[in-house]
Formats: sequence, C-alpha cells, structure tokens
Amino acid sequence: MKLKQRNLKRGGRSTGVAADDGAPGSRSESEQLLFGGPLLYDNGWTQHERAYFEMSLWAMAMRLPGLVRSTVHLARRADRRSLTVVGVSELARGVGQAVGLVAVNSVLTAVLASGTIGQRLLAAVPAMVVVTLAGVVSALATSASTSGTGRLEPKVERVATEQYLERVVRVELAAIEDAGFHRLLDSAQYGAASARRMISYCTGVIGSLVSFAAAAGVLTVLHPVLLPLLVLMTVPRSWAALRNSRSRHASYLRWVQHSRAGRLLSQTLMRTGPAPEIRVHGVGPFLVDHFRSMSQDSEAEQSRLADSAARVRLIASALTGAAMALTYLALIGLLAAGVMDLSVAGTAVLATRTGGQSLSTLVLQVNNLYEEACYVQDLERLYREAAERAIPDGGLPVPERPALIRFENVTFRYPADGADGSEDPEGSRGSRGAERPALRNVSLDIPAGRIVALVGVNGSGKTTVAKLVAGLYQPDAGSILWDGVDAGALDRAQLFSRIAMVGQDFHRWPFTCRMNIAIGRTDRPLDQKALEEAAAHAGADKVVAELPKGWDTLLSKGYKGGHQISGGQWQRLGIARARYRDAAVLVVDEPTSALDARAELEVFEQIRRLADGGQTVVLITHRLASVRHADVIHVLEKGELRESGTFEDLLNIPGGVFLGLYEMQRAQFRDAPVPEQRRTA
Repeated sequence: MKLKQRNLKRGGRSTGVAADDGAPGSRSESEQLLFGGPLLYDNGWTQHERAYFEMSLWAMAMRLPGLVRSTVHLARRADRRSLTVVGVSELARGVGQAVGLVAVNSVLTAVLASGTIGQRLLAAVPAMVVVTLAGVVSALATSASTSGTGRLEPKVERVATEQYLERVVRVELAAIEDAGFHRLLDSAQYGAASARRMISYCTGVIGSLVSFAAAAGVLTVLHPVLLPLLVLMTVPRSWAALRNSRSRHASYLRWVQHSRAGRLLSQTLMRTGPAPEIRVHGVGPFLVDHFRSMSQDSEAEQSRLADSAARVRLIASALTGAAMALTYLALIGLLAAGVMDLSVAGTAVLATRTGGQSLSTLVLQVNNLYEEACYVQDLERLYREAAERAIPDGGLPVPERPALIRFENVTFRYPADGADGSEDPEGSRGSRGAERPALRNVSLDIPAGRIVALVGVNGSGKTTVAKLVAGLYQPDAGSILWDGVDAGALDRAQLFSRIAMVGQDFHRWPFTCRMNIAIGRTDRPLDQKALEEAAAHAGADKVVAELPKGWDTLLSKGYKGGHQISGGQWQRLGIARARYRDAAVLVVDEPTSALDARAELEVFEQIRRLADGGQTVVLITHRLASVRHADVIHVLEKGELRESGTFEDLLNIPGGVFLGLYEMQRAQFRDAPVPEQRRTA
C-alpha cells in the first residue's frame, strides 16, 4: 500500500504564477491526478471579470451615483430608520470636520499673532472650544453611523436572502434542473452577502465624499491652487489601491476552485462517511500529501500577490512623495511671496493630509463597491428570470379526490443539459443530449382508490410519469387530465396539495423525528395524535420508541445530541410522512429499497390498506413480484407504454415485456446455484 501511495503522489510542484493578472502557470500534478486537470468552472463570477478589469477610475466615478442609489434602495426596504441615522451621521461628521479645520486655522492665527503668550492663548480659547466641539460632534456622528451600519447590514442580507429564496422555491422544477439557470443560482447566492458588504462600502463612500468635500472646500477658501495639488498627491495611492484590488480579485476568480478542492480534501479526512475506507485502505497519508501540495501552490500565489502589491505600493509611495514635495514647495512659494500667512499654511497642510486620505479611501471604497455590485446584479437578474420561470399562480380548482387521472398522448423531453452535467432521472439522453423523449405518446389511466404500478427497466420513463402526475413537469405534447380537466389549467398549489411523494432518495431532514414526519403537512397545526397514527401505520412507531429522546430526537449526527438511524428506519419515517400528509394521490418510488424481506411485505400490506381507504397509489418498483396485488400495471419501455393490465393478464401475454422481465428476475432465485461451503484446513 505504501508503494502504491508513493506512485500516486504528486510528481512535482508548480513553479508559481508569473503573470500579474493572477493567471495560473503550471498547476501542481495533484490537480491532474485527482481532478483530471486544472480546476476551471464557470461559476458565474467570471462573466464580470472583463467588465471589472476594463473599468478606469473615471468610469468607476461615473458609475458611482447608480451604485449608491441601488444600495440606498435596498437599505430603505430593510430598515428606513437606520438608513436615515447613517445618512445624517455622515453629513454631521463632514460638517464637523470642515468646522474643525476652519477653527484650527483660527487657533493658528491667534497663536502666531503678536502679543504675549498669555494674550495669544486667551485669544485662541474660543477657537479651541470650537475645535473640541467639532471633534465631539464628529466622534458622536461616527459612533452613530457605525451603529446604524451595524443594524443595517444583517437586515439587508436577510432581506436579500429572503427574496432570493422566495423566488427559488417558486420556480418550476425544470428551471432548477436547467444548467444555465442553475449557474445563475450559484452566482446569485453570493449577492446577499455582497449587498450586506455594499452597505459598509457605501457608507465609506459617502463619508469619504463628505470628508473630501470639507477638506477641498477649506483648501479652496485658503487658496485655489492647493486643490489640484491635493488631487495630484492622491492619484498615485488611488492607482495602487485599484491595481492591487484587481490583482487580488483576478487571483480569487482563477484560484477559487483550486482552494475549494483543497478544502474538500481536508473535509473528506474529517467526515464520518469515508472514515472507514480511509483507515482500512490507508488513504489518509495520500490525501494529506496532496492537500500539502495544493496548499503550497496556493501559498505561492499569495506570495506572488504580496510581492506584486509591494512593488506597486513602492511606486505609488515614490510618486506620492514627489507630489507631496511639490505641494510643500508650492506652500513655501506662497509663504515666500507673502500670499499666504503661516497660520493658513499650517491649516493647508492639515487639510491636504485629511483630503488626501479621504480621496484615497474614496477610490478604494468605490472599487470595492463596484466589485460587490457585480454579484448584486446577478441577484437582480435572478429575480427577473425567476419571475419568468415561476410556477403560475391561480387556476381552476382541483378535485379533492379525483376519480381519474388520464394521460392522453403525452410526450416529454428533458433539457439537453442537467444542472450538474449529469444524466436526466430516466437516463434517456446520456452524452448524446436529449436525442429521444423520456416519454413518447403515452396514454394511460390512473383510477381513484387503486394501486397503479409503473414498471420497467432504468430509462423506461417510470419516474417521469410520476413527476408529471405530481405537476412537477408539464408535458411537451398531449394532455394530463384530472377528471377531464387539463392539468395545465389547474391551480398548481392545489394540485400539489393533492399529492404525497415517497421517493427512493427522499430528503432526510436534519430535524427532530417529530418534524421529519410533520414536515409532510406544514399548512396545518402540528397534530401529535395524527403523527402517532401515521407512525404506527408505517411501522415507524417502533423506530420512535428506540430513539434516545423519542419524538424529540435530533436525526442528524453532525449536531450535538444528534442520532443516526439506518436506511430502513429512514424509509419507514418517509412512509409515515406521506401518510401524515393524507393526500388524495400517493406516489411511491422504490419504497422498500432499504428494507429487509419481512419489512418489505409489511410495507406493501400498508400500501394496500391505503388504497382500500380510498387513496390512489402510484407505485414504482423494480421488484415485479411486489406488484402482484396492484390493480393496474403499466409496463414502460424506452419512454413508450408497451402493456397494461393486471398481474395475471400480463403474465399471459406470450413474449410480453412484463413476462420477460418477470422470468428474468425469477430465474435469479430459481436457477442460481448454491455456493459450496468453503472448507478450512
């Protein structure tokens, strides 16, 4: 095993990155070995890269009003009062700063005037009081602004996240499974956090603008020539901040998947699922070695960024020093020419430093604001596209207990690309794209109060029929009729309320045992008696009795006090959830896949009792012996309906599809040889 690990270890490290834009050079062999090559993925961020890196300082300044306006609009919806506090506080801080600079000039004028020291200090006292009061006002305003921003940020993120989630849960299932829309979901989910950060950046922009305006106004009053010198002194620092920010962002975009893969390796070593194989197969040292390799590549990229930032800052410092020297030479010239008093020159120095710092901060905050706005724009684009692909509201009423659901010449085709690049649920396209429909001209009946079984091999269309019955998809052609009314005209919310589903991969909620069943019907108050009846019906009452805290046991091992149960126990909870929902139509997809033979017989007996009580059951299963007591069996093959009838009817069709599948499964038990007992010495 150790020899094998050595052979699989990385062959060498990358040489780092030479390009200043953060593009990868030769990545480590860990990426090639473990992930098949450099980790590049269109996750939505990259579409902003070109626009972001082509933005000049002037272009960003032109975009500033729009960015501030959109941020203020979002903040107003979240908390209008806190927004007002922040705006007033930033304005008060700027006014206090301006008044303070003017008062400082008065202090310097008084101190540098003629007379005794006592007389000059006494003359400066009123101005010093003003300076103190201005400082107090600025401090209080800063504190109020910080408090208001702190209240606004989480509320803005909550509002943005709520709007994101509300739209996601309302779109059609086909949209969630569409690759392009799902990439938009991936990118837009960062919009809420970006909206939160935009509050802080926008506050910084407004504060910097007010501070710069105050300093610029004072300088203009003192002498107009000082204002251009202030801008000149600030440009190099602004250029450095923008360039370094872009370099960091470019590196993040290109290395985000690499970093995510490194975290995946470390998290895999800590997960409970792969833990047994990691230990038995000795995979731990192998993964640690590749984690080290990939981390070292990330460290090399960070070192490159640090060196690049240091060079840029050094150049900016040299240019700023030159501009500052030019500013001071101008002040000296004005003093020498008698145009400016010494007190005014001192105030000009303070105003220049304050204004320069404010302008540098302004450029950096605008840069950050624009960067975050790209993701917020994704969020807004999601809002628009989600509205276009939303499940329609309203429609005709749906019968409480439909007498008949009928498919008439239904054809359905999955999109060419899945959300994650995988095959569609029926496996009908593979690498060829959607070359053949998942269903083609299917006509079948699902009568009320009956067990209707859908059987066939993988890719036959069984699950697609079930999802069409549930209203999750709409047919491309043909009609699905509920008591003669086209399902497309029905109220989809009402239609969903008539359906209960138990899938083979039904979701295992990380909640308590009680909520894992009660979540089947969240539109009504929790009914403990109904919960207990549903659990007893599904045999889940025994599962509840064995849990350490009974109904209140948390069924998630990842949390303190959480408990882990077996797949079969989960299956019983899933059936109890469907029973608690008490819907007119129950769709059951492979309900006994995780159960033993005895439990399987019990489940099918329970399903028969559901039908006896008037509930319509659509049963999907590979085990043909389990559909013996179904009222109607529909046999699907390659998306087409081949046969329909009772169990006995289908077995009497010579050369029939069902008969062939049934004989094939029966032969596994009838003709399979019994392995000989192995003898030991």
